[in-house]
Amino acid sequence: MEQPCYKCGQSVEQGVAFCRACSAPQIRVVVAEPAATPADSPDSAMIPDETLPASQTVPVLALPMRWSQAVKPCALAALIAAVAMVCRLVVPLIAVLGAGFLAVAFYRRNTLGAAVRAGAGARLGALCGAFCAAMTAVLAALRIILLHEEGEIRQMLLDLLQQNAARYPDSQSQATLEFLRTPAGLVFMMAFLLIFAFFMFLFLATVGGAIGGAVMGRRDKS
Repeated sequence: MEQPCYKCGQSVEQGVAFCRACSAPQIRVVVAEPAATPADSPDSAMIPDETLPASQTVPVLALPMRWSQAVKPCALAALIAAVAMVCRLVVPLIAVLGAGFLAVAFYRRNTLGAAVRAGAGARLGALCGAFCAAMTAVLAALRIILLHEEGEIRQMLLDLLQQNAARYPDSQSQATLEFLRTPAGLVFMMAFLLIFAFFMFLFLATVGGAIGGAVMGRRDKS
């Protein structure tokens, strides 16, 4: 019994291994497809397959940043910066920038040198900045209460208002400044300064974290 060659179409007797016209092999082996396993389901697509070649697998150090592992290093860096600022050891600008940088360094140490780039460093810095603003506010309030610095703070705010009163002599500005001199006005100004400080801490720590990620990411590549 003859059958056509799958390659050139010439008739080939059944059982012949090669086509006489084109030498194409005629014996085919059919391999059954493996049964579907749970690993083939869409939900398991994110589970790394140990049988894949190295070029198709994701290195452990390139995994996304885990926020549960970022809380502790960010809080520690924020606490160091907050204590330094409240004790007046470091100016706030340097302290908050350094806190963002430290957050990246502490995170890498806790995760066994996990790769952190500038973007991930900025996110770590932002989290550290939020912690730093909250801790600084609490520690500063404790310092004011324990050292009885309420009068000093109030006088500093009044002096600031007096300086601005000389710069803005118009009636509308004077009315605003007079309101700020009242107890309610001082509370309003303190709340405004706290909100402003929060966003400044957030910004500076984000910049510090981005710098830390860029510096340490460059070191990883070298």
